[in-house]
Amino acid sequence: MHSTPIQVRFNDADALGHINNAVYLSYFDMGKTDYFSNLHKQCYYTEPIDIIIAHIDIDFKAQGMLHEPLEVRTEITHIGNKSMNIHQQVVNSETGEVKCDGNTVMVGYDFAKHCTARISDRWRNAINKVNNE
Repeated sequence: MHSTPIQVRFNDADALGHINNAVYLSYFDMGKTDYFSNLHKQCYYTEPIDIIIAHIDIDFKAQGMLHEPLEVRTEITHIGNKSMNIHQQVVNSETGEVKCDGNTVMVGYDFAKHCTARISDRWRNAINKVNNE
């Protein structure tokens, strides 16, 4: 599972120091960006992206706090023909306590035709390589 440290910002929390539930989506995005960047090394920002988010669900398990050391853990749990499932967790990096648990479905997408498409071999090969290491 890939791990991304999170720098919790002051504006992520309310007056009591609790991290706002909407912020966890941003944390998940940071985790996916870091995971994909690591997956594709140099080409992630220079080649066209051909996957998009189709669905996200999140279960909140425990409160995240302003000064708590957090990380996002990211892994691709399934890759099919046109979609893949990504499992993510925000956890306390010292205790391992899970703050939230989420699943994202991403689909291959053809931006020229505006429709779903097969997940490209570039993504498939990179994901399979990391999952088999």
